Amino acid sequence: MVPCQTHVLLKWQEHFNSSWAVEDTIETARRRWAAALYDRLLQNKEVVTLAQPIQELVGPRLPDFECESSASAEKEDYLASLLNSQRWLAHRMLTQTSFTLSLHHRLVVFQRIYYAIHSKYHDKFCVQLPSQSTDGGKECGQLEVASESCLGGGVSKMKSGTDVLIEMGVRTGLSLLFSLLQQNWRYAASAYPESVLCNDVLATACSVLASLPPLSLANENKIPSVGLECLAQVAEFLKRTSVISGAGAADPTGRRLALELLLGLAMQRGSLKFLLEWVEVALAASMSSSNSMPSSSAMTSQKSAGVGFDVIQQTLLQMRQYSGFSGDSINTQVLKKDADGLCQLSQAVLCLFEEICNLASYCLCSSSTDAASPGTEGDAVTVYVWGSNSSHQLAEGTLEKILLPKLTQGFSDAQTIEAGQYCTFSVSTDGSVKACGKGSYGRLGLGDSNNQSLPKKLVLEPHRNIKKVSSSKGSDGHTLAITVDGEVFSWGDGEYGKLGHGNSATQKYPKIIQGPLFSKIVVSASAGYRHSAAVTKDGELYTWGEGDFGRLGHSDSQSRNMPTLVKDISGVGQVACGSSHTIAVAQDGRTVWSFGGGDNGKLGHGDTNRVYRPKVIEALHGFIIRKVCAGSQSSLALTSAGQVFAWGCGSCLGCGSSETTSLRPRFVEDLSITKIIDISCGDSHCLALSHENEVYAWGNNTMGQCGQGHTSTPITRPKKVLGLEGVSIQQITAGTSHSLAWTAVPTDRQLVAWHRPFCVDLEESTFTYLCNFLKCYCDGLENDTPPTPFLSKRDHQQFILLCMKLLSVHLSLAHAGGTGALVLGTQGRPLRNLLFRLIDSNMPDSIQKAVLNTLSIGASLLLPPLRERTELLLSLLPRGPQSLNVLSKGQRLQLDMVLSSLQDQSYIASLLGYSNFGEVPALTATTSAQLPSSSTAEVYDPLHLAEVLLRTLVLSIGFYTERAFGELEKNSDKQLSNDSQGQSDPPSHFHQLLSGLHKHLLAHCYIHSSSEDDSNVLLLREHLYLLLPCASETLRRAGKLLKESSLDKQIIKELHMVLYNSVAGSMLCQVMYSLLLLPLSALQPLLSHLLALLEHINDFNRMLPDTNILEEEELGTEAPKSSSDKL
Repeated sequence: MVPCQTHVLLKWQEHFNSSWAVEDTIETARRRWAAALYDRLLQNKEVVTLAQPIQELVGPRLPDFECESSASAEKEDYLASLLNSQRWLAHRMLTQTSFTLSLHHRLVVFQRIYYAIHSKYHDKFCVQLPSQSTDGGKECGQLEVASESCLGGGVSKMKSGTDVLIEMGVRTGLSLLFSLLQQNWRYAASAYPESVLCNDVLATACSVLASLPPLSLANENKIPSVGLECLAQVAEFLKRTSVISGAGAADPTGRRLALELLLGLAMQRGSLKFLLEWVEVALAASMSSSNSMPSSSAMTSQKSAGVGFDVIQQTLLQMRQYSGFSGDSINTQVLKKDADGLCQLSQAVLCLFEEICNLASYCLCSSSTDAASPGTEGDAVTVYVWGSNSSHQLAEGTLEKILLPKLTQGFSDAQTIEAGQYCTFSVSTDGSVKACGKGSYGRLGLGDSNNQSLPKKLVLEPHRNIKKVSSSKGSDGHTLAITVDGEVFSWGDGEYGKLGHGNSATQKYPKIIQGPLFSKIVVSASAGYRHSAAVTKDGELYTWGEGDFGRLGHSDSQSRNMPTLVKDISGVGQVACGSSHTIAVAQDGRTVWSFGGGDNGKLGHGDTNRVYRPKVIEALHGFIIRKVCAGSQSSLALTSAGQVFAWGCGSCLGCGSSETTSLRPRFVEDLSITKIIDISCGDSHCLALSHENEVYAWGNNTMGQCGQGHTSTPITRPKKVLGLEGVSIQQITAGTSHSLAWTAVPTDRQLVAWHRPFCVDLEESTFTYLCNFLKCYCDGLENDTPPTPFLSKRDHQQFILLCMKLLSVHLSLAHAGGTGALVLGTQGRPLRNLLFRLIDSNMPDSIQKAVLNTLSIGASLLLPPLRERTELLLSLLPRGPQSLNVLSKGQRLQLDMVLSSLQDQSYIASLLGYSNFGEVPALTATTSAQLPSSSTAEVYDPLHLAEVLLRTLVLSIGFYTERAFGELEKNSDKQLSNDSQGQSDPPSHFHQLLSGLHKHLLAHCYIHSSSEDDSNVLLLREHLYLLLPCASETLRRAGKLLKESSLDKQIIKELHMVLYNSVAGSMLCQVMYSLLLLPLSALQPLLSHLLALLEHINDFNRMLPDTNILEEEELGTEAPKSSSDKL
């Protein structure tokens, strides 16, 4: 840091970093705005004014010349003293001028903003405490790798001899059957065309399939591997049969039956990919049938390319019935039934596709509204309980323990439920709270310490409606409750001050927490074993209770009996408290902190050290975390992609061993077969809820809390809880030794449909099929004759619109689920290129609108990774004045999307190499396939890429400025129009991105000004070698134009906008002020350019009207009152 010679003390407070990091440094060019920011620093006491000592103006002592003549040395010393005295006097006077004070305020504000940016976004350069982990070669940011003994879920079992024989028999039998059917078709075509045996076989198979219960083959986890292989083999045979026509192939009836059987299999399996596969096969079959017939046989062709009318109608009815759709179906397609009971295959495809899109749209709407609309009074909520009932915490009479989920009536009106230490709380839809179970220390909040066998309503004074409850799983039991207005009540054992009321007294009735939480809106709260935590709406984290091991995050081990702000972090979204540790998650889910006791690695930092201040869990970088839980000796995290990570020790890791210790987050392999949407931790057991409404449990099972029908313990791998088959479980909670699951839709969790029968599949296969459809059928939209197999131009356009609709729905669901671009697999780039190509093609307005809508929804998913995105931006930016209008409409839209996506400060920091944001956590086979070949062959140098981008942006803005000057000079004697000027302004994203790059680069250079690594200083210097001459030339042109225009007011007005949007405008002020914070050694090579720039600035200023007045105001001892917005 370069010291500023001022009488102030700078005391940056970490919890203000988030608000300062988003401040616009360009706005500090306005004096009023800079003054307001400085006042904010004073109010927050981040800047403390120091009293200046009173100094007497004592001049140099005069030498005595009467006795003898003075020596030359004495004269020189006297003159030097006079000069120093005058310089000191001038310095003292000038520091009180308006200009000096304003400059000082700006520099202090710049220092604060740059410190905040570096602290929040430049995580690669954050100071890390040395790790004392004994875990050899791994870095703290690396995910824990499970050993082979713990990877049972990922290792296929050895097949027995019997399994091999069965598989061989089934596969050879199917091959023989298919060969006989094909032979029969060839023989019957010439000998017995009226009787084809294989058609009877297919018809029988269709009848058998239709008699099965719906979705009988939907759960592939219940189908053995040989069964899945058989299904794939059958489907491949049916696809070939449906498509191939001609000599030796199946007759029209056989092809129709094959299509109907393939559709029946797709409906039984229930997945969208199988229905899209049928659409693909049906279109190919229609094309094959049309191509095999001469043009004169069109009518015959149309009859042959058909499918049973009743089959399609029954399929549509079944889709609506078993997909959860409720409402009136709106179909624009009308099926026509011919004399043979068939309908056109292309029309059947459109009807089926439209129904898929309607159902998918319904799922999208229900996903966005379910979280905000709890069940109505008519919706029956069913609650299942299991585990320990020793203190009546399950409200099931005298039963000591329940080994399997049992339907209970005690919590039937519950919207949310919280299982605590031998007690249970339920919150009804009306906001009332009921409690049952152990009552010691007033933990039930009923006014006494008696056990309660049935749920009893709590009395809150003052009366409030409760939204959620958190109850501790250990110690002597205490509970926190958040009201719908964001207030917090607490009750139970008050030892260590964990109730937050300023004392350690037991509280037997709910009491509202005041103090620092007064007037705050609390959105998340967690009751740990001996401490508590709460998160406010504005992202502040408060903790209180026992402070041992640093669990409160206040840099010490002191206990607090009142909520105390954790100053080191901000922007917090949720918190979870364990036995002696705390985990917090950022509001965007991209950062996870932990602190407190690190024994057994439960903090996830790669060691077992205590952490007294919030520390980022580096291993979770790159994931979006939806929820965290903390138990006694372990922790869990749920990602937006439905993955579960565990760390700590014991069976709660779910890796197959109770003796394992994981110092860093470890992926729970056994849950990879499904998508998890919720997790819950008890004291030493865990629950997980899948998107298919199935509950998994693992950990301690001494009281049957894992729901396996026995008490054998521990359960070292996640196992499905028995007895909940067919129940649509929506929420789960785990107590100390009991568990509950219920069907009420949660109000605080957005339900994202990862999979819905027939209509939604957030898998790469969905995007693959849609991309293939668009590639094959998006050509020829402008032609009057539709491509085969569509019967009309309207059908062709309708098919493309349906593809766009289904694609946009899945992109919306993926965005809402936070899956990231990985859900697209290898289809991201093909889809992006295809959609932008469609923008440039000649197409109907309806399709153009659909394409634009799809791009706007999926921009964040369709854009490539950061490095590729930057390279794409460089390829699209103009390389010269003549290339400004060369870009096509699609390219301009792509350029706008890329520029918009790079406005995020995290991306800018990553682009400069200061952060890992936006990078894939682990390079998988899928993601590596998306990278260009150069990505693996060349070493990625972020500074080189940033240098090229900075140069290109400066030149691009310069091209627009040059064109604007040309228009001004050409029209200086005419009335200028705002339209022509607007066309010459550079896109705002250019200016914003260049300014953002300046801000992060200058912040890094300022913070590391004393560092020996000068690569970033060299980057800044190389950039300024281009920027400063461009600014000088811009000012020279502006001065010349101003002189030639004779200070015409209209010209001055237009020139003002040109200059402001150029490199000599507001961003130049940001750069020039920031350079004053850097050491002289960094600026010395730039002095010639700076002097030349100052000369042009001086010349330009002299031409401005009222310059003398401004100079007098700037040099005055009091700040001007009327020109506070002037630069």
